[in-house]
Amino acid sequence: MSDQSPRAVIVTGASRGIGRAVALRLARDGFDIVLNYAANEVLAQEAAAEIQTLGRHAVCLRGDVAVESDVEHLFTAAMARFGAVFAVVNAAGILKMLPLAACDPADFDRITAVNIRGTFNVLRHAAKHLAQGGRIVTFSSSVVGMNMPAYGPYAASKAAVEVLSRTMAQELRGRQITVNAVAPGPTATELFFEGKTGELIDRLAKRSPLERLGTPEDIAGAVSFLLGPDGGWINGHVLAANGGFI
Repeated sequence: MSDQSPRAVIVTGASRGIGRAVALRLARDGFDIVLNYAANEVLAQEAAAEIQTLGRHAVCLRGDVAVESDVEHLFTAAMARFGAVFAVVNAAGILKMLPLAACDPADFDRITAVNIRGTFNVLRHAAKHLAQGGRIVTFSSSVVGMNMPAYGPYAASKAAVEVLSRTMAQELRGRQITVNAVAPGPTATELFFEGKTGELIDRLAKRSPLERLGTPEDIAGAVSFLLGPDGGWINGHVLAANGGFI
């Protein structure tokens, strides 16, 4: 990109976990960051302050990606602040481990609202607002297709993310905008640890031949590649950032 190209990136779910690590990594890469968060303003502001120490601009915007009007405001406010947006990284998502027979419909609806409708909302507005040559990254999961007990609703929602992302890559033909999904394996975040026993965490960590959990920074590095100059020829792809997790 030239010095005149847009340098702002929207990162959803940026107050903690993978989203926060992505925002900080992209700031180190030279981007200004719009940090979207759903609830925790304190953590979002702390991340913004850290970004500013790196010499980049940062702004925090509250909003639920499952709510269309919130996503519309996110994009219009970002463009009002920075003039243009180069890329969008939709890291917002929720994980609940629930066997299908025990899954309350309200839980299922919330998982699909954030993970599927949230992705749809972000993709839709990114298609409207990103300039020629932009980048879009969504988040799937390496559990898609593994049929692991208690992951059914979550994995199904992430399979939908992959379909939506690949389809959008085709629909943006001619605009030089890439659309890719990153599919992390087990990653050491608060979201991952919630509701899991130590035995399960250890077992999942050892499924990778590297025999460890991923870190949020591992995943941020994959996103950095997709947004960087060497990622411009990767399009319509699901990048498994999982250390060989199978």
